[in-house]
Amino acid sequence: MKNIIFFSNVSKTPSGGIKIINQFSSYINSLNGYKSSIIELEKNKFYKWIGSLKKKISKQEKDFTGWKYSELKTKNNKKLSLNKKKDFVILPEIFAHFAEDFLINDEIPYAIFVQNGYAIFPTNENKKLDLAYKKAKFILSYSKDIDECISLAFPNSKNKILKVVPSVDSRKLNVRSKKINLITYMPRKLPKHSELVISFLKKKLPSNWKIKSIENLPEFKVFKILEKSKIFLSFSELEGLGLPPIEAALAGNKVVGYTGEAGKEYWKKPIFTEIKNGDVKLFCEKIFNNLNLKNFVQKTKIQRRKISIKYSLLNEEKSIRNFLKKIN
Repeated sequence: MKNIIFFSNVSKTPSGGIKIINQFSSYINSLNGYKSSIIELEKNKFYKWIGSLKKKISKQEKDFTGWKYSELKTKNNKKLSLNKKKDFVILPEIFAHFAEDFLINDEIPYAIFVQNGYAIFPTNENKKLDLAYKKAKFILSYSKDIDECISLAFPNSKNKILKVVPSVDSRKLNVRSKKINLITYMPRKLPKHSELVISFLKKKLPSNWKIKSIENLPEFKVFKILEKSKIFLSFSELEGLGLPPIEAALAGNKVVGYTGEAGKEYWKKPIFTEIKNGDVKLFCEKIFNNLNLKNFVQKTKIQRRKISIKYSLLNEEKSIRNFLKKIN
């Protein structure tokens, strides 16, 4: 029995990359000959307090090193015991610099899961990062943009890249739901941008239209709201592959906004309208231009179908089985 262990940071409401890790681990647990678990890491309370204090004193630390091994603990202080013969660890890119302390010194085999090519430098301890990528059995990626970031940062590791597919279960989205005049958005990534766009919109938006933030909600509530909304605003910034715009598209929304770079893989008209990062006035203009779309859900049926196939559970599971073969 091979044990696949994912490392992750602690999250109260799993979303984004953590949600994908949960999906991958759950599927592996359903396969014969494998089991999987997730070990959540967080900073000790003392170091959380120190980190908050430093932020108040200075916005930019000259001695930035990211999270340190000495500052970490497992959730609920769970004892960490790894077996080099039975266990295989998958580290997220934000914890890659811990490979030496957690894994390499004890000869634990591992891979690095790069979910965001722009989070590939979580520390300035370059020797630790270089060693981590050098010793990794392979590197997981799920977008061309991530591949390019890995190849640029660690050119000697580009032949280790294995593609995986994140999925959105379109069966959970009911595009037949009656649409209302609703604009939805997630402000977390770029709060200043979303604040400006929403403020400008409210000055000119017809009274029969509403705007709703869908931040920090469980998946089923997000999906219910997306099923009702007509337009979704994307404020993605330098991401691996933002799933919310895909979810919004599959729910029958017109998506306007930033691609987050990796999103360019699926950011095609007519469902998606790209806005250059920071062009707030054009952002608003494109929203107003799309308030009176007719039969949008029906007209984009074929495009939605293609997106649902590309990011399907079937393709996700196939990609997971592929990297499991590399472990054995």
